[in-house]
Amino acid sequence: MSWTARSIPDQSGRTAVVTGANSGIGYVTARELARRGASVVLACRSEQRGASALDRLLSQVPEARAELRMLDLADLSSVREFARTLPHGSIDLLINNAGLMAVPYARTADGFEMQFGVNHLGHFALTGLLLERLLAAPGARVVTVASMAHVMSNIDMSDLGSARRYRPMAAYGASKTAGLLFVRELAHRADSKGLDLTATAAHPGYARTELQAKGPRLAGQPRRERLTRLFTDAVGASADQGAAPVLYAATAPYVQGDSFYGPRILGVRGGPGPAWRAPWARNDIAAAQLWAASERLTGVTYRGL
Repeated sequence: MSWTARSIPDQSGRTAVVTGANSGIGYVTARELARRGASVVLACRSEQRGASALDRLLSQVPEARAELRMLDLADLSSVREFARTLPHGSIDLLINNAGLMAVPYARTADGFEMQFGVNHLGHFALTGLLLERLLAAPGARVVTVASMAHVMSNIDMSDLGSARRYRPMAAYGASKTAGLLFVRELAHRADSKGLDLTATAAHPGYARTELQAKGPRLAGQPRRERLTRLFTDAVGASADQGAAPVLYAATAPYVQGDSFYGPRILGVRGGPGPAWRAPWARNDIAAAQLWAASERLTGVTYRGL
């Protein structure tokens, strides 16, 4: 039988941080971890949407232990404040889920191209700032939500901010390649130090969430937004189905470092299974170079790694 959220082992006594938990894949991930007993932190940019999500979660899982914390991945000062004020001494699961897709060109508070800044650099900084607490939890896992769109674009180390030529979808693909290279390097460093930390990745296939329509909406293209919504509603899987590979990577036994999971059927539908990665997302030299650049850009270094 296919692996589903019902297959999640008991998570009692574990603490999980889920970024972008106010909607879509992130919300389902937080809800199902809470349903299985985890203490869940909903890390959200919008207090209003985050509070609404927390209320919805508690109505669906009355026994849940869940809390809302503000986190804006487009602002490194917010990332640092989130890490500084998080009241948990150890973290068992970090789900790097929040992201933007194919949005018009913009810059983060720190001057980075928005998709690269949010999808990769914000999560790189967050993981590094929480590393000590992850290492304090036996069997901790870091799950980065990637995308099959990484096959569209390799990263350009000489133009990480897409300053020379910005194409929204290509920049999105490059940011997701960066996420997979981050997972590869983090897994390699943890393994070389003999640390009890698993870094893995997952993608949801094509799920019915707000992610696809946000780009056209921000670009002021209502017709394209409507068509995107119609297409997504027609062919997309549910958010629950999309979250299954993420939950599998976070909780299934025998998950290895530097693994990548997605829907089994053409990478779009079906239960979770191993996913294919483009060769450039498995490049050890590029992974090490991106790590060094990410440390320099964010000012966050991984002590002990």
